[in-house]
Amino acid sequence: LELELELVPRDSAPRRERRKRIPDKPNYSLNLWSIMKNCIGKELSRIPMPVNFNEPLSMLQRLTEDLEYHGLLDRASQCDHSLEQLCYVAAFTVSSYSTTVSRTGKPFNPLLGETFELDRLQEDGYRSICEQVSHHPPAAAHHVESKFGWTLRQEIAIASKFRGKYLSIMPQGSIHCSFSQSGNHYTWKKITTTVHNIIVGKLWIDQSGEVDIVNRKTGDKCHLKFAPYSYFSRDVARKVTGVVTDSVGKAHYILSGTWDEKMEYSRVLQSSKGVNGAEGRQKTVYETLRAKELWHKHKAPEHAETMYYFSELALTLNEPEEGVAPTDSRMRPDQRLMENGRWDEANTEKQRLEEKQRASRRRRENDSSSRSLEEGQSLVESTYRPMWFEREEDPVTKELVHVYKGGYWEAKEMQDWQQCPEIY
Repeated sequence: LELELELVPRDSAPRRERRKRIPDKPNYSLNLWSIMKNCIGKELSRIPMPVNFNEPLSMLQRLTEDLEYHGLLDRASQCDHSLEQLCYVAAFTVSSYSTTVSRTGKPFNPLLGETFELDRLQEDGYRSICEQVSHHPPAAAHHVESKFGWTLRQEIAIASKFRGKYLSIMPQGSIHCSFSQSGNHYTWKKITTTVHNIIVGKLWIDQSGEVDIVNRKTGDKCHLKFAPYSYFSRDVARKVTGVVTDSVGKAHYILSGTWDEKMEYSRVLQSSKGVNGAEGRQKTVYETLRAKELWHKHKAPEHAETMYYFSELALTLNEPEEGVAPTDSRMRPDQRLMENGRWDEANTEKQRLEEKQRASRRRRENDSSSRSLEEGQSLVESTYRPMWFEREEDPVTKELVHVYKGGYWEAKEMQDWQQCPEIY
């Protein structure tokens, strides 16, 4: 679905006044360990949790927060050279973690068929649609299009395991970003998030792992390393380093910074093999030009600590909006009650919605088992079809993924939502 490339200068586009506050988080105490001690080694998506551990946003809204620094992709679309473009795409992947540093609240698990749209076409040149396409495992499909010539799509399934002292959150699935002018198509995956001090102490979050961002057209690659926090390390905390190489493995840029603050890049003049590093491996030494800033984090809103440490964008995501689909996360009653500080009512409502979802699933399975199942499909696969996404083999990664089939924005234009399931 192509957008007209009629660029409006940013400063002349009308900017809607959006909210800058949400009600303060109430000071309810509840012992996390009292619930978590029964969860060791289990898949957490199957364990009902009270809203007391949540933040008043759904996982679909958290996924949409990846767009906080969409300007990096706007800049990338203007790059003449694909290797420099890759630096901006890499900075974008790092920036998506910057809002997580103090966000220890768990997002709401979306209900099957729940959607979330973010239409910032007038203000920022992009619009985004997410849909929960599977409940077990929980998976969301996301499609973003920009009039600055880029498209982003992802399907992310969240696996989470409680390991005793800490909780591991492992997003699975590929992210795709393509640029219409150059035809460059980049893919990468998300890293593991760890929530520490589940039993005692203050909860804190770390991001760790390695990411390869690959340009499928040229073979260029950026290898990023997110260093895990270490009490004994002299390195700066939350450190990220990266090397951008061409298709034959020659380094062109070095990236460095932190995932919660900023990223810089330096052009490589020459590289040489240095002395042996740890484990007897030779370290490569790069001679580079002076570093330039790629990205830095926005200042946190005033009083963020009383508002779940939300960023400026996060504060606006659950703001009521006219004309959205009846399945939109903004319409979700338990989440709205929680945002308004009415947690006891929110917990009651959450139980009602989850029971309603289970009843719908049982109904689908009964209907389906009375008919002959489609060949080669499980009962669950054959009984549910998402509204706005369809499952197909990804031509690039060969994975089976849900891809946007179109129609959402047209339905919004007509205010024709009669096909939407009644999930609330």
